[in-house]
Amino acid sequence: MDDVAVQSLPDDPRLLKGMVLTLVQERDAAKQERDAAIKREQQAQLRAQQLELQKLRLAHQLDQLKKRYYGPRADKLEVGQLLLQFAVALEKRPVNPDDLAGEAAGQAAGDLAGEAAGQVPAAAAADAAANLDRQAAVRRVKRGRRDIGALDKLPVVRQVHDLNDEEKHCDLGHPLQKIGQEITWQVEYFPGYFARVEHVQIKYGCTQHCEKSGENPQITLAKKPPAPIDKGMAGPGLLAYVITSKFADHLPLYRLESIFGRNGLQIDRSTLSVWAGDVADLVKPVYELMIQRLLLSHVIGTDDTIMPMLAAQKARQARMWIYQGDDLHPYNIFDFTLSRSRDGPAIFLGKYDQVLLADAYGGYEGICIEKQIIQAGCWSHARRKFVDAQKLAPAIAIEALELIGKLFAIEERAKSLSCADRLALRQAHSATVLEQLHQRMLDWKQQLLPKHPMAEAVGYVLNQWKPLTAFLGDGAIPIHNNLAEQQMKRIALGRKNYLFVGNERGGRTAAILSSITSTCRRHEIDPQLYFTQLLANLPSTPMSQLEQWLPDVWKRRQGSGVSIDAPAKP
Repeated sequence: MDDVAVQSLPDDPRLLKGMVLTLVQERDAAKQERDAAIKREQQAQLRAQQLELQKLRLAHQLDQLKKRYYGPRADKLEVGQLLLQFAVALEKRPVNPDDLAGEAAGQAAGDLAGEAAGQVPAAAAADAAANLDRQAAVRRVKRGRRDIGALDKLPVVRQVHDLNDEEKHCDLGHPLQKIGQEITWQVEYFPGYFARVEHVQIKYGCTQHCEKSGENPQITLAKKPPAPIDKGMAGPGLLAYVITSKFADHLPLYRLESIFGRNGLQIDRSTLSVWAGDVADLVKPVYELMIQRLLLSHVIGTDDTIMPMLAAQKARQARMWIYQGDDLHPYNIFDFTLSRSRDGPAIFLGKYDQVLLADAYGGYEGICIEKQIIQAGCWSHARRKFVDAQKLAPAIAIEALELIGKLFAIEERAKSLSCADRLALRQAHSATVLEQLHQRMLDWKQQLLPKHPMAEAVGYVLNQWKPLTAFLGDGAIPIHNNLAEQQMKRIALGRKNYLFVGNERGGRTAAILSSITSTCRRHEIDPQLYFTQLLANLPSTPMSQLEQWLPDVWKRRQGSGVSIDAPAKP
């Protein structure tokens, strides 16, 4: 402050105090205004970040819906992402100037300048595209007729086409002589048909002695095979066809009703539904024996999906669970529950205490702790989350999928090894990859906003790290749960075709019959043939011999030539 300004100040202390207070108030007001402006700017930035994050999440959800309805189901990167990966690798590649001379050196310098500017050379892009074309060519499936040798198993119907008597003469009237033949093949379909099987039971009695003497005539009636459904008109083959059509081929009963009508048999769909429930009650002992054997497995894979059940207002979101046994106990068991409560798997598993391979459903954690079960995670679930969010953070997706891909490549090498050798290979190679992947996950967690879709993928892996690394301690534990998940496709197809189950009993019927048809598929068994023999013989089979009707045991008996009675064809 200069001397003139000082001399202009008043000498009165009160006036000076008033001026000072005014200046202080103006300073505080200016400071408050600046703070308010800074706060408004911070709030605006926060709102902008939230809007941008919401935009990313909506775009992510839209991409997922588009992929679900229109895109491929495979978890793989898009071509553009692969090109980006190639460009990143190309930028990291060292270039030795001594290897370049003259015009080639100048061209290389231009290419390097283009790379520095963030551009990929046209030749590099062309090489990448050509490489992708080669990979696509390797994956391309050859179309047309396949496995022609399988036609040899079909029955042969011989049709001989000959000339009539007039055509067996040449133009001059001389008779023609047979000099050979030409044979061609067609595959024909002959529709099935319904027939009434009339069971005639012959009666015998002692008419010569016992009846004349007034004693008991001792009438004896020849036995007939027991019916699968007591006093029912449906034979084993018809019931097997109904069960196979709905639970193996996913055909709704109203369509089956129409098919039967075209072939001359009018059966109401409600009757077909009752038949399915009766068959489920009949084969339930086989289903329960399969559960007992499955719970002896060292590793059980599990998953669940929605199974709508008809209710008063709208369909209830009941659940269908799959439990898949290991190779020593090869059974696929479905279980129906009214909700996704943890009580469902807790009751089903009972005293099981080995390894449960599953996704990140929260109910499994408490069950595994209570029952001292080792919980194993699925790397396919983890990989899928990075694939879904790849467009929002492509660099992270590429690196994460590359590291996860190394784990799957190691497993491919270990596929044919014993459990001990597989475990040694994992500890030698997979452990190093997992250590690197875990560190990168921690780094990405610090870089991303908490609600970013890619942050959710990273969080999934970090939260499930212990189950996801359980395979490092046991060579029998797979790194993914794909085989169990694949079995849920039959439930999804059924849900799409027949929409829902009518009640809780219908859900249990679907669980029992889906378990047996799924296990038949696992063992490459024709469910029509299996159910026909099962329903013809099970009513007269004692419980002590029930084991012979387990699908895997039945297949071995068929292959060994052991005779199993089957109903004769009409």
